[in-house]
Amino acid sequence: MNHSTKQTKKTYLVGGAVRDKLLGHPYHEQDWVVVGATPAEMESEGFLLVGKDFPVFLHPETKEEYALARAERKVAKGYRGFEISADPSITLEEDLRRRDLTINAIAEDEDGTLFDPYNGVADIEQRILRHVSEAFIEDPVRVLRLARFYARYAPYGFTIAEETKALVKTMIANGELEALTPERVFQELNKALSEAEPQQFFYALQEVGALKILFPEVDALFGVPQTAQYHPEIDSGIHTMMALEIIAKMTDDLPTRFAVLCHDFGKAITPQSEWPSHKMHEIRGVPLVEEFCRRLKVPNHYRDIALKVTEHHLLMHQAFELRPKTLLKLLKNLDAIRKPDNLRRFVDACKADARGRLHFTDRPYPQREYLLAIREAASHIDVQSVIKDIDKKAIPEAIEKAQLQAIQSYIREYRENTLKD
Repeated sequence: MNHSTKQTKKTYLVGGAVRDKLLGHPYHEQDWVVVGATPAEMESEGFLLVGKDFPVFLHPETKEEYALARAERKVAKGYRGFEISADPSITLEEDLRRRDLTINAIAEDEDGTLFDPYNGVADIEQRILRHVSEAFIEDPVRVLRLARFYARYAPYGFTIAEETKALVKTMIANGELEALTPERVFQELNKALSEAEPQQFFYALQEVGALKILFPEVDALFGVPQTAQYHPEIDSGIHTMMALEIIAKMTDDLPTRFAVLCHDFGKAITPQSEWPSHKMHEIRGVPLVEEFCRRLKVPNHYRDIALKVTEHHLLMHQAFELRPKTLLKLLKNLDAIRKPDNLRRFVDACKADARGRLHFTDRPYPQREYLLAIREAASHIDVQSVIKDIDKKAIPEAIEKAQLQAIQSYIREYRENTLKD
């Protein structure tokens, strides 16, 4: 295309705001593209340059992002291997062409007129996720974004176009996914976990053949049977997806959702001769979760709760049978006295595990409130009176003894009230 002439400067609303407005889906940000402008012109109007790789500006008042129209050319492997050109002759159609999906390649001018060169409106109406062009194949991040959009819009009935699935399979065959950095994979995973139906992200990756490459620990769970008495859904992968669905309805907390994703990794390495039983899967799972977190460079607070839930979720299910000493040991292991959020994350994840089973989704889980109450009892001892007039070295033991007595007292009271009921 001839880029010798500068166009008249014009601003368009693009991307998510246009898409979500058409869908009736809530949106909170607006992004704009400016055609026919130079960086100098934008700065002269008070816009603040913030983009490092290409010209993106913040509006002086609204602080919304305004990007100059740009085109991309693939020059090397991976999602960073692009040469970007942004000059006043780049057209809106060229800018929209570099976008991943047709539903993201719609623009709206200031009069509300839609500019839709790649039939994104029709794909929204038909509920189809479809790539804009063959250039989709050039950026492996788009596979993760495709799955993420599927997770977001699955409630609207969206499906992935067959030709888009075929493109992803070509990308996998060409080794494009290997160019993804761990940080970027986790970044997209984290965004996917924030969706209303995060389990759909993994189903989408499974459907296009990318799950076993990007998240082999999750993929390995599918096809592994469990004991029907406790898991009527049978399949370990389906159980994990059901537990994810449950936790997404319970809490927006992402480390908790991440812990639920990881909690049963150990079932994938149970010897087949032991199926459908999975004795010690909680212990076997710990090194798998450690490696998963190391590989994806997962933040420590995500990793820590995932490891605790993996190792201790069976203990939590048996909370009513546990001795006071064991309960106190569990609280200490979670550092729950000092950090109540640790316990809240733990009990929520365990509740999702217990309910993420066929026909169990509404089953009561009183263990959650029970352990929270035990933590309250243990944390409200009068420390000053406990340590008064005793030797410094004896303080930890004295505090532990008082905590144990508080737990015993609570359990007695709980059992008496339960018998009355």
